Amino acid sequence: MRLEITCEDRVGIAQEVLAIFVERQINIKGIDAITESGQIFMHMPDLEFTQLQDFMPQLRLINGVKDVKTTNYMPSERERHVLDTLVRTIPDPILSIDGRGLVYSLNDMALQRIPETEQEIKGQPINHWIKGFNFSRYMESSEVLPQTRRIKFMDEDFVADILPVQLPSENNTKVIAGAVIMLKSEARLGQQINAFNQPKDNDFANVLAFSPLMRKVVREARRMALLDSSILLTGETGTGKELIARSCHQASDRSDKPFIVVNCASMPDEACESELFGRLQQSGDVKKGIFELAQGGTIFLDQVAQMSSTMQSKLLRVIDDGRYRRVDDENEIEINVRIISATNVDLLALVETGQFREDLYYRLNVLGLNIPALRTRRKDILPLAEHFCKKACQASQRPMIKMEQSCAEFIENYPWPGNVRQLENTILRAVALLDVDVMSKAHLQLPTYSSDSGYLETEFNETLDEAVKNFEAQLLRKLYPAYPSTRQLARKLGLSHTAIANKLREYNINKKTIKI
Repeated sequence: MRLEITCEDRVGIAQEVLAIFVERQINIKGIDAITESGQIFMHMPDLEFTQLQDFMPQLRLINGVKDVKTTNYMPSERERHVLDTLVRTIPDPILSIDGRGLVYSLNDMALQRIPETEQEIKGQPINHWIKGFNFSRYMESSEVLPQTRRIKFMDEDFVADILPVQLPSENNTKVIAGAVIMLKSEARLGQQINAFNQPKDNDFANVLAFSPLMRKVVREARRMALLDSSILLTGETGTGKELIARSCHQASDRSDKPFIVVNCASMPDEACESELFGRLQQSGDVKKGIFELAQGGTIFLDQVAQMSSTMQSKLLRVIDDGRYRRVDDENEIEINVRIISATNVDLLALVETGQFREDLYYRLNVLGLNIPALRTRRKDILPLAEHFCKKACQASQRPMIKMEQSCAEFIENYPWPGNVRQLENTILRAVALLDVDVMSKAHLQLPTYSSDSGYLETEFNETLDEAVKNFEAQLLRKLYPAYPSTRQLARKLGLSHTAIANKLREYNINKKTIKI
């Protein structure tokens, strides 16, 4: 237990307090004294309540003692635990050394990277794990100053901030007691530089972009965000179109207004008008629609290609007129919203076949941006995986998990047909099921993939003939714009003119269905 004794600043008062402890043979585990406030903190074994009733009044009888009470912690304990918690939870490896260059302490992130126990590491030369800097010479130099160096930690490149630990001596000089080494990986530096370069605190901070391709997307998206025109985002499922749309909203002048997501595929025709524009109830109450709720902000039309013809017509009319009426209401409301749309299909192909209105397409596609598939931006894969791993560890309140080299290589080379969404779900699932602190390839529940045979879904429900026909149709659709003549296409594929003509007819591939 701990006691807090408040007393006057009097010579000998501490000795009288200690004499009470000696007289009762109470062992003292620790003492803190704060002379400015006149407080003495004593750490001692727990006493029974009856012992305290007799013991504490004796302390209060000492001349100059103002108050005696129990407390939960000693000031030095609180300071030590706060510092320990801070250092241990920082997401970068940190080690401290003594004046001889021997490891004194290290945080959890450093411990995860070194394949030895904490007891085995402490007291060993720091140069066993960090190469490229002479710590012994540094500690013995006449003037020990902070350093920033590129080093090798466990055979990986890091930037190290080396900070000397200085203690005051009796003659007001500084005594070097050791140093603290703070390490930053290339990925962490990239994240921090990326965050530093953001023109706003909250615009594209959540979009991790390390590959040149994705950095280009972010640059273009940031410019588009300021123009206030409609944006059409295209890309495969799971590439992060909604994240880009939300970031565009946050980077725009509309950031303090609502951002409302509308899933066009799930909105039934019978509810379309009232959902979009609201309704005047018979009671006179107003049910606000999406446009009214988003007034001044942004509406994100997800899966816009699946918008019904009814919804297309109503949306087009509102965009053209700049105003609308609630259902059963004669009063017009002027709109002030920005529309950002997203699709994972070729919207222009749907225009060609009459499944999507051409006039609406050009109103939605004032600014166009394609979000590349994850497999085309390999440099983003591992930083994203590490980000999702850290996120999962924090959510489950467990220490950071380290990936084996073979696991990292597998993640980086996997095709990720489900893109970022599939990567996130895979990492979150693996972390949730892990009972160790190292993730291996076996922990990733993914269908088999190899560079020779490619990727095969575990849920494969087609016959071989169906799979061959699907591949054949996709190949012909890709080649047809470049070889629109059946004779040219037949010559390219080494087939007869009749065989190609039959296949194009079977798959409905012609100049009306394929844009040339």
